[in-house]
Amino acid sequence: MNKEIRKSNVILLVYSDHYSYERVGLFWMPHFRSLGVNVPVVLCANKSDLSAGTSTPQVVEDEMLPLMVEFKEVDSCIRTSAREHRNINEAFFLCQKAVTHPIAPLFDSKESTLKPAAVSALQRVFYLCDGDQNGYLSDKEINSFQTKCFGKPLGDDDLDNIKQTIKKSLPESVTEKGIDERGFLLLNKLFAEKGRHETVWIILRTFHYTDSLSLKDSFLHPKYDVPQYSSAELSPAGYRFFVDLFLLFDKDNDGGLNESELSALFAPTPGLPPSWVDSSFPSSTVRNEAGHITLQGWLAQWSMTTFTDPKTTLSYLAYLGFESPDPRSTTTSALKLTKARKRRKRPGRVERNVALAYILGAPGSGKSSLLDAFLARPFSTTYHPTIKPRTAVNSVELPGGKQCYLILEELGELEPAILENKSKLDACDILIFTYDSSDPDSFSHITELHSKYPHLDDLPALYVALKADKDKTTQRSEVQPDDYTTTLGMNKPLHVSVTWGSISELFVQIAEAAMWPSTAFPKSEEE
Repeated sequence: MNKEIRKSNVILLVYSDHYSYERVGLFWMPHFRSLGVNVPVVLCANKSDLSAGTSTPQVVEDEMLPLMVEFKEVDSCIRTSAREHRNINEAFFLCQKAVTHPIAPLFDSKESTLKPAAVSALQRVFYLCDGDQNGYLSDKEINSFQTKCFGKPLGDDDLDNIKQTIKKSLPESVTEKGIDERGFLLLNKLFAEKGRHETVWIILRTFHYTDSLSLKDSFLHPKYDVPQYSSAELSPAGYRFFVDLFLLFDKDNDGGLNESELSALFAPTPGLPPSWVDSSFPSSTVRNEAGHITLQGWLAQWSMTTFTDPKTTLSYLAYLGFESPDPRSTTTSALKLTKARKRRKRPGRVERNVALAYILGAPGSGKSSLLDAFLARPFSTTYHPTIKPRTAVNSVELPGGKQCYLILEELGELEPAILENKSKLDACDILIFTYDSSDPDSFSHITELHSKYPHLDDLPALYVALKADKDKTTQRSEVQPDDYTTTLGMNKPLHVSVTWGSISELFVQIAEAAMWPSTAFPKSEEE
């Protein structure tokens, strides 16, 4: 018997008299626990025809409730009569429901409250159904929710009954605007309390929750492989979703998401993506004067995330409620794959709208200031050495008006490790070799990089002389920069300063070289 008990998914525990009732608490329930069995138990008081003088509510209160309070495994209880065929089918239905729609993850019968994980899941459901994010489910939103979960809208009488039920306990939760979150949670608590927890499960499963109240792994992490030499970008549907999300949460219409607006937006997620935290978001992208991320910066940040880690974008699309126009599609319809760019030296434009540039150069050459200028940050004369990699992402308008997103990455102390990593270099669209034209020892770092990592010649590159607002000096290098690049068959270094207004032209040139990589290779190699 013990072997069979261990194999069970649910236990129907039947008693019929005082002796067998006492055995439930003294023997059977402790015995199940000793076997290490943790499955729902349906408690059945049989032979009710022999105790006609005892009412069902009295049996529930005197016999069943004490056991339900003492043993959390007891899922539900029922009074039956095998002789009179009373509630027999119902008893087996409760067993079935205990497996398919378990009450234990949802409801704490001792405290008579929804469990924290259930509350958290239902709060996310409320968030996703509150289309205008005003904190209330309007009649229209409730009917959309009802149709999504149950296939048909509520009748007017049913909706009024729901509101009246909530009003009895929480009168302030029902207003002209609709039902607030507390009212929504109360309604689901009442479903669980009254044995209608299958209703709660239908809601949760519609929104992709598992029996453990976590989101399905296949929903958060759908299969999505990026072939070698290709990259992932947001599709038009993906960009539209993130634009709408930004506009919905920019409550003060100031063109930026402040801390509280960002917090509200990311409420149904685990928080900011770890990669955003690592890149010191929002300092990695475009902000307004108040320091709040703009729509331009918001789209740039998601473009970078999708390029570097599409699986993160897919999971956050799921958390935030992206729905494909095609019901048969998943969150992957918000992304698209670019055509593989195997032969970079072939003339023509690569078919991608997001490009990654590594900024290389000696310490103090001005790389960090270049990233600041890319994000329109004011120039600072204070030198702060870059330890860990730092990224900046922004949109760039190419000649002809077409827009692309450019990611500039300064490698910091990880420069040697990254330059030895083939997969990291494969992901890079262009190398930017920088040096301080006013420092005689700056350019030698570039020649040393070429000597140490000869495979860098296989990547498109631009040479940039920074700090051109200062006096130019002769470099302590075997070959001067202009001669060095000429020998390679490359264009001479571009002389720029982040203090000049024309610095934006450099970013256009970088983006152009990334999009037309054949123009940034040594001419001698092409010949």
